[in-house]
Amino acid sequence: MTTKELRQKYLDFFASKDHAVVSSASLIPENDPTTLFTGSGMQPMVPYLLGETHPMGGKITDSQKCFRAVDMDEVGDSRHTTFFEMLGNWSLGSYFKKEQINWMWTFLVEEIGVDPKRLYITCFRGREDIGIPRDEETAKLWQEHFTKICVEAEIVDNAERDGLQDGRIFYYDATKNWWSRAGIPEHMPVGEPGGPDSEMFWDFGEELGLHEKTEWAGKPCHVNCDCGRFIEIGNNVFMAYKKTEHGFEELTQQNVDFGGGLERMAMALLDDPDIFKIDLFAQSRKILEKITNKKYGEEKKETYAFRVILDHLRAATFLIADGAVPSNKDQGYFTRRLIRRAVRFGNELGASDLFTSDISQGFITTYKDTYIDLVEKQDLILFELTSEETKFRSTLESGMKEFEKLLKGFEMAYEKTGNKITEISGKQAFKLYDTYGFPYEMTEELAREHGLNIDKKEFDESFEKHRNLSREGAEQKFKGGLADTGEMSVKYHTATHLLHAALRKILGDHVEQKGSNITAERLRFDFTHPDKMTDEEKKKVEDLINSVIAKNYPVSYSEMTVDEARKKGAIGLFGDKYGAKVKVYTVGDPGCISKAEVGSPTFSMEICGGPHVEHTGVLGKFIIKKEESSSAGIRRIKATLE
Repeated sequence: MTTKELRQKYLDFFASKDHAVVSSASLIPENDPTTLFTGSGMQPMVPYLLGETHPMGGKITDSQKCFRAVDMDEVGDSRHTTFFEMLGNWSLGSYFKKEQINWMWTFLVEEIGVDPKRLYITCFRGREDIGIPRDEETAKLWQEHFTKICVEAEIVDNAERDGLQDGRIFYYDATKNWWSRAGIPEHMPVGEPGGPDSEMFWDFGEELGLHEKTEWAGKPCHVNCDCGRFIEIGNNVFMAYKKTEHGFEELTQQNVDFGGGLERMAMALLDDPDIFKIDLFAQSRKILEKITNKKYGEEKKETYAFRVILDHLRAATFLIADGAVPSNKDQGYFTRRLIRRAVRFGNELGASDLFTSDISQGFITTYKDTYIDLVEKQDLILFELTSEETKFRSTLESGMKEFEKLLKGFEMAYEKTGNKITEISGKQAFKLYDTYGFPYEMTEELAREHGLNIDKKEFDESFEKHRNLSREGAEQKFKGGLADTGEMSVKYHTATHLLHAALRKILGDHVEQKGSNITAERLRFDFTHPDKMTDEEKKKVEDLINSVIAKNYPVSYSEMTVDEARKKGAIGLFGDKYGAKVKVYTVGDPGCISKAEVGSPTFSMEICGGPHVEHTGVLGKFIIKKEESSSAGIRRIKATLE
């Protein structure tokens, strides 16, 4: 069974149980200031888990793209990736433990043929101090299924201390079997939903000897010891509680939040403890083998490098498609780190020429039927990767020489004084960042490989002194870049839609919004375009927008699904980061096809949260004040209404 077939079987199975299938939300979360990335399937679902009515009903299923930057340094072993897909199904008050466990058993054992003798289960031990009991109900429900097929399923406790004890179902504490976005109950903010969970593990088998090859050798092996023998393939969260000022209270509805790693389920079906051997990596892995003339899996250090490159470039491919182009801040900073770390390890494998776009092309081909946006944005993805790799390669060699010079200096100092230097100064680390483009984390990783620390405080001080521009206030970070909802800011928000449509008309359909910031005094609009705009192009854009303003087009919105919006020709901002239903704002007649021409009944149609003016005539005169480069391949316009 291919991973593509596995994904579809899961969605079809829950669709047959009356679940609405929804598209993956963007990796860049919308209206969630708590995180830079979508790191779990439940993130877009939080409002509905708290009781808001979902437009698609009370039973939902999807395959959600996820990115976890926190795992970046873990990548290189056989099972960690930063990007993954989370198969999910939710009950928003429609069903609870019994139905979920019955369906999950049916899907795993009967639908995709998982051997139940290789399945192990964990449940919540309970917390008397916060009034949440041991989850005996869930443990017994699982036990009943195993018993029906004559598989012994002893329920045991304290596996972390005593090992497996011939058990099949295990109780663990809140660090393992409680789920919320914030982690354990003590870390949850007021208002956060959470609950006990029940995880499902696949056993690769004691005979592989994985446990004795790790730091846990000699200690009891159990499903949560991270030795690699067991891999979690899914987690059933029974989200029935909300954090309050005084503890916990039950939610108005009992919810189920299931998340299962698509790639990890594929590992179980393949029965191979190396996630990079599943078919999603096959094409790009072969391309990398050809480029480097190295074979995956033959040499430990080289295999580590293969895994970093494959994971990081897959993640970067999806992040760029969702709008996180490489930059020095926010999501773009992590995209830059991924690419530069991949280039560094590619260099170690002997990939001396540009290669990142070739690996990305392999992933685009692999995912083309599932994520059509990768194909639609292929030119942008490959351009950004090649641009970032080219910039970094120009300094990588000299930066590595600078680092080696530091090491040699430390050795010489030791020979002369007998004092061993164990720390790179913050100023030295900052020079590598500022002059050679080494992200701090890369220098930290290089230092760690040589047993050195870095003075992080001094690095931060050097970084602060060097910055020419102050950070934009957090209060100005708002959907669509809108800093406030005053009258002028709303006008500028509408003007960005006119500008977006006009730029696509004058410069071409390759133009996509990459960022905006709106105040009561001006708008700032970032967009994809490789060249500086000519004076003639700027004049054409101004004239087109002012003609639309003069015609006093009506501005209205309607709600629809993302697919319906696309069929109508609506364009989207920031890489299509939407929920199940969206608002589509139309400048002109919403019943007509959008065409950015004077005289067209509909000038602009975009997915947007608003707010906007009711007629374009109130905007005044649109004037481009400045057009400049924002970053490689990204131009920036600053404009006013007068």
